[in-house]
Amino acid sequence: MKGPHRPPRLPVPLRWLLLLLLPLGLVVVMWQASQVAREQALQTLVREAENELRLSAAGLEGHLTRHDYLPQLLASREMVQRFLLNRGQQDPMPLNLLLDQFRATANVSDVYLLDAEANTLAASNWHRPNTFIGQNYAFRSYYQDAIQGGRGRFYGLGVQSLERGYYFSAPVWLDDTAPDARPSGVMVIKILLDAVEESWAEQDAVLLVTDKDDIIFMASHPELRMAALHPLSEEERQGLLATRRYADEPLSPSGIDVYDQRPDGSRLVRFDHGPLAEERYLGLARHMDAFGWNMHILKPLGTVYQAQWLAAALAGGLYGVVVLAGGIGWQRQRLRRERELFAERERQTLASARDELERNVELRTHDLLETNRRLSDEIEERRRAEENLRQTRDELIQAAKLAVLGQLAAGINHELNQPLAAIRAYAENARAFLERQRLEAADANLAQVVELTERMAEISAQLRQFSRKSDSSLTAVSVQACFGYALRLYQNRLRDVEVVRCWDDEVWVHADLVRLEQVLVNLIGNALQAMAESPAPKLILTIEAERAQVRISVTDTGPGIPEPHLSRIFEPFFTTKSPGSGLGLGLSISARIIKDLGGSIAATNHPGAGARFIITLPQEERPDGTQISPTEEQRSHA
Repeated sequence: MKGPHRPPRLPVPLRWLLLLLLPLGLVVVMWQASQVAREQALQTLVREAENELRLSAAGLEGHLTRHDYLPQLLASREMVQRFLLNRGQQDPMPLNLLLDQFRATANVSDVYLLDAEANTLAASNWHRPNTFIGQNYAFRSYYQDAIQGGRGRFYGLGVQSLERGYYFSAPVWLDDTAPDARPSGVMVIKILLDAVEESWAEQDAVLLVTDKDDIIFMASHPELRMAALHPLSEEERQGLLATRRYADEPLSPSGIDVYDQRPDGSRLVRFDHGPLAEERYLGLARHMDAFGWNMHILKPLGTVYQAQWLAAALAGGLYGVVVLAGGIGWQRQRLRRERELFAERERQTLASARDELERNVELRTHDLLETNRRLSDEIEERRRAEENLRQTRDELIQAAKLAVLGQLAAGINHELNQPLAAIRAYAENARAFLERQRLEAADANLAQVVELTERMAEISAQLRQFSRKSDSSLTAVSVQACFGYALRLYQNRLRDVEVVRCWDDEVWVHADLVRLEQVLVNLIGNALQAMAESPAPKLILTIEAERAQVRISVTDTGPGIPEPHLSRIFEPFFTTKSPGSGLGLGLSISARIIKDLGGSIAATNHPGAGARFIITLPQEERPDGTQISPTEEQRSHA
């Protein structure tokens, strides 16, 4: 019996090459891991910044707009109108005290009354050295807007106090019945912005608010306030100083330098000078349509650098473990090969072949049994998955309805806030009338309160009706009633939209009321989003009964659907909206619902208009009087 043969060893040049490649691989692995960690950390930071920016913008907008009603309310006060009517014959002190009382109650900075020539007649700060009384504010845009009969808004530095503030104004009418009637005065309130900035200081980020001229009007860091986002030319600087919006502030450049623009819209920035120059930041911006401002957030990149170092260290350690394990495995492989060579020389050829054949037969039999078992398990798993899919589809339809409710939340909130503010004003007036024994006037105010509460109940009932689940039963459904319900849900957003209804008699289809309503709500909501930038938005709703089919179409005057997207518009998760605006499930779910109802849905571009979605459903005969129509059902929910 011959002695064992040792496996061949690596040549010397190959060993030197391996020693060179190992540290080079370590460097490459650590660098690649740090880059991956950096990108993931930046994406996480972008999501955090988007959430903080959205909440901060909503907080600022809510802080400012909650006092929007106050000038109009004060302008309708009897004392204010009587003072303007008999100006020069009455003592202004009672009106000063009233304005100061409203200032303290509403928690605003100042309240003051201007006459038709913009001279201040009464103010809540009559007792202060820098009182507004006697000052003329004809150069302010809030006076110019209000004296024309509108409601004004303005932001800037106060002429007397030099404090940054936001102003609301409303005209005071003594006679608004004449064709050439003109306001007799202007009521103005001023809101300070320091409280909002103090709340920003608690965040681990730098928050900025810039106007259309890129002037940093608000900032969580005081050194950035009243600075230009980018350097201004001398002509631009003189033009801004001439408006007196920022008084005599120098409007120096903030020193922000954008050194990297990322594909997701975020930016990496740094400061050339100032106390923030030692840090680098990730920046995001959000436009505030209600004010024409842009809110910026700058998140420090310290967590990104920490993630890079940690990932590089972990990758280096893992690389060392892998190299060590590879070396041990290679050594064990050499030992195993030595044992195999030794055993092969000792094993007889025939016995080896017989044993190998028996092992192969046993292994193949075992594999076949195992494969059959796995196949049976997969069949059962597929059956359960199909059942879960059907269940998930119904839940996804309900979730899509709740997503539409989320989109309507802002409008519904506005619809409820207006009646609440009006109820408070009418209730205060009613109490005053009761004290003066003017019972008819008090009763009229209370009647207005009842009417406003009924309006709020109707809004709540519409939301409650839309959020209910379908019972999946197909009955006779009125298409006109479904359209009417969907339009009521969007009544706040339809104020500036022309709605064209193209139908004659009431048409009924064989469908499910709740699911058909959801589809129409989705299509109308998409149409309103598409017409957001349209100068003359028009929504065209059409119902055509032809033979045993009913064609229902929703047409808008938006930009339409690009031709390459028409074939994919009903695919799940396909969307042309910006990130964060939708998941691309609305049209896919709508198509599935219409298919389950036995109909079809198609999308085209309407000549001379925008997108057009056409639903085809089986026509149904009008139900007899014993059945509840969809219109009656909707009234029962209300």
